[in-house]
Amino acid sequence: MNKNVEKLYRLSGKASRTIIGLMSGTSLDGLDIAHCTITGFGRDTNLRLDHFKTVPYSSEIKEEIRGVFAKKMVDLEQLTLLNPWLAILHGKWILEALEEWGISPSAVDLIASHGQTIFHAPKIYHDRTQYDNGTLQIGDGDHVARTTGIITISDFRQKHIAAGGEGAPLALYGDYLLFSKQGESRLLLNMGGIANFTFLPTSQDAEQVLVTDTGPGNTMIDAFAQHHFGIPFDKDAALALQGKVHDALLTELKSDPFFKLSIPKTTGPELFNLEYLRRAREKSGTGSANPHDILATLTHFSANTISMAIEEVLNREPIDAIFTSGGGAHNPLLMDLISRTFPTIRVATTDELNISGDAKEAVLFAVLANEAVAGGPIRFGERKGIPAVTMGKISFPD
Repeated sequence: MNKNVEKLYRLSGKASRTIIGLMSGTSLDGLDIAHCTITGFGRDTNLRLDHFKTVPYSSEIKEEIRGVFAKKMVDLEQLTLLNPWLAILHGKWILEALEEWGISPSAVDLIASHGQTIFHAPKIYHDRTQYDNGTLQIGDGDHVARTTGIITISDFRQKHIAAGGEGAPLALYGDYLLFSKQGESRLLLNMGGIANFTFLPTSQDAEQVLVTDTGPGNTMIDAFAQHHFGIPFDKDAALALQGKVHDALLTELKSDPFFKLSIPKTTGPELFNLEYLRRAREKSGTGSANPHDILATLTHFSANTISMAIEEVLNREPIDAIFTSGGGAHNPLLMDLISRTFPTIRVATTDELNISGDAKEAVLFAVLANEAVAGGPIRFGERKGIPAVTMGKISFPD
């Protein structure tokens, strides 16, 4: 038997596995590295987050990625070269993090690498009848495995698409295993570049779980802050709080057909970007609006569309608590707007569930890797967009 296959076989039978989860989202902030100990699998999964850090992307790295990010026309050579280049960087950062934590690479069983999303193309957007859903993440798993010497599971979204999904959101699989609680209905709201949530019913019945992207989280707020103020993001909503909302612009921003689609649905910065904002300003006659007012309106836009999607859940089921994660959980205006919209629902961060909101997405991919090795498909009923699949491709270090 191949020694790597034999190792995987042994890993599948262990009581617990040490897995590093990696996540780099559409906000291009950097690489999240979560060192996890996972016991069991499926509904018996228990996870302990042992260590976590984010390695920020330098301005040079961001520029390299932005050269091919969310664009229909790119330099194919550049894209091809970035695929291994970024993976090797990620691998080196993992080794540096392990050294910082005093952990030998040989003590890590698996790496779960999400990769860097470059383009997300669900069928509802590309409008090419001969093609189905598509998505592309770079940061090749073979290069991560070779750089670190650790078996790597990557490219999770492709199986989801192959099984009839849109490749996103994938959070529901880990959310269901880690955060379901008998007798409490929970909504796990992640506000990264794009906002998405998983609704977990009191019954813990997988067939009653709801999941969807809601629209923009931070992507348009960050892009506007970078373009007009030269800063990575609107820290503590300081700039937005100086502005006022333009109702006409807000109405136009919310007019896209995406918001009328039923859940589950998925989207990305391919739609919600500065060009989307430009068109909305033109149609609403707000082209000369104060930049602080634009940021205020964009923050309300994210909050409103998140709340609209939550209302759709409330039309079906009550919600006891909303647990937030991602960069948006650090935006006090965004959090306040959501809390005030749902005054009878407890709103907190996932830190209350013993998982840092900043680490949550990386942790969830560690769970997917654990299921790929030790678990199996989780069935959420015969529902469009939520296939029962085991996700991830396996790369051996030698």
